[in-house]
Amino acid sequence: MTASPRTVRGAAPLHGPFVATVADIPQLNAVFAETFTDRYRKDGMTGVRVPPLNPSVWRYAIEDAGQGALYWRDDRGRLAAFNMVHHSGTEGWMGPLCVRPDQQGAGIGKRIVQSGMQWLREQSVQVIGLETMPRTMENIGFYSNLGFVPGHLTVTLTLTAALGDAAPPLLSQLSVHDKAAAIRACRDLTSRVMPGYDFSRELELTDRLALGDTLFMGPLEAPTGFALCHAAPLVEGRAREELRVLKVVLAQRGDFPLIMRSVADLSRRVGTRRLAIRVQGDYPDAYQSLIAMGARVRWTDLRMSALGWQETPAIEGLVLSNWEI
Repeated sequence: MTASPRTVRGAAPLHGPFVATVADIPQLNAVFAETFTDRYRKDGMTGVRVPPLNPSVWRYAIEDAGQGALYWRDDRGRLAAFNMVHHSGTEGWMGPLCVRPDQQGAGIGKRIVQSGMQWLREQSVQVIGLETMPRTMENIGFYSNLGFVPGHLTVTLTLTAALGDAAPPLLSQLSVHDKAAAIRACRDLTSRVMPGYDFSRELELTDRLALGDTLFMGPLEAPTGFALCHAAPLVEGRAREELRVLKVVLAQRGDFPLIMRSVADLSRRVGTRRLAIRVQGDYPDAYQSLIAMGARVRWTDLRMSALGWQETPAIEGLVLSNWEI
């Protein structure tokens, strides 16, 4: 999720970047809500009020980004801009990132994006990307001027929760020793399907912070697929309504309907009414499978990557990876 700058006069110079910690969550949340509410207003949706995110989700974003959780302060010490920069092995992406409305238009947006790109290059990634709202021409032009090029749409779909014939095996059900072994096995599978990618940190964080679970296909010592899901509400103070699928890795694309039925089962068992999954346009067969299962289209985002740092779909198998928290 990104917000772009607008033209203002006299924005004060910023100090940073600093590395965000959980102590910064209230200020990050305030800037996030203010900036994206302003973004929707500029797009003509004056009735939209973006609420603060669940602090647990912010903690996940900060710990996942690590030293890439960058933020800047103004001369009064107030948080003015941030860029959560993530990498999963050789996959790198940015989000959320935004500049406080009163600081926009003075080159700060360019500065925070370029800082994120530089940090990712230092991590030896092969992909540098982000997602933005496809209807917002200002955003697309802004990132294009920084060397980004548009790719496929990412389409968010929802599917009704439904119990299956048997509960899927879950990471949360394993002993500490077996959890570590299962995460290593998922890393090995991911590396075979998409060399260089590694979602181990996301699996471990999700389990440790109790945000959701990871379900497996096949034997735990050599899974043929897994799906990382979050059940914690995305918005602060909201009830648990949907299970969000963050990562899906499969050795065989034909297993996608099977793993989605398992995710629908998990969604029902954890007490959510539906699951939400973001499907990259690189995998039209996965998209068609979801439509055939009765999924409904809810949202679209435009995936953009730095020229020369674009992602490529798996030759065999499938990797769906959110560039959102």
